[in-house]
Amino acid sequence: MVKLDDILRENFGPLTQEEIEILSAYFHEEKLNKGEFFTETNKFCKKLSILKTGLLRIYRLSNGQEITQWIATPAYLVTEISSFFFDEPSRYDIQALTPVALLTIDKTNYSKLSKELPMWKNIEARFIAKCFMTLEDRVFSHLSMTAEERYNLYFNNNKYLFNQVPLQYIASFLGMTPETFSRIRKRQAENS
Repeated sequence: MVKLDDILRENFGPLTQEEIEILSAYFHEEKLNKGEFFTETNKFCKKLSILKTGLLRIYRLSNGQEITQWIATPAYLVTEISSFFFDEPSRYDIQALTPVALLTIDKTNYSKLSKELPMWKNIEARFIAKCFMTLEDRVFSHLSMTAEERYNLYFNNNKYLFNQVPLQYIASFLGMTPETFSRIRKRQAENS
């Protein structure tokens, strides 16, 4: 199980014990059953969470097809950014793929943190920068790598997901059809 203070340090940089205690007081535990939604399209997401255990899928419908934007694993921060930060209806569904335990802060308390913790604006900036960096890496891999290279990179970094997540979700996340994904997977199995 992931500890909040470890996640906070990992995601937000060096923090004093006092700062961690202040942050910890604002988070509460929340659980989702498999299939339950963290947030849904066109609803408002008023929380940001740290995934302690389980898996969440962030996806969106496009032309009647579900497109997986991200698969969140333990220690990841989860929210629907446009809704949480800009008060717009959620553009994505976020659904539990397994039973999930979260550490959650609601939007009201999130706003209060900057008053109680002066360095919160720096922490927030690091969070946004980390999201942007992840997005840049993802865009670059889609522009510069073949489907097989993307598959290999993701497989090497996330082998355990291939037995826990429906493969069509991983295929969608990697920007390929289930058929292309299956061909690559079969070729990899034959070569190993």
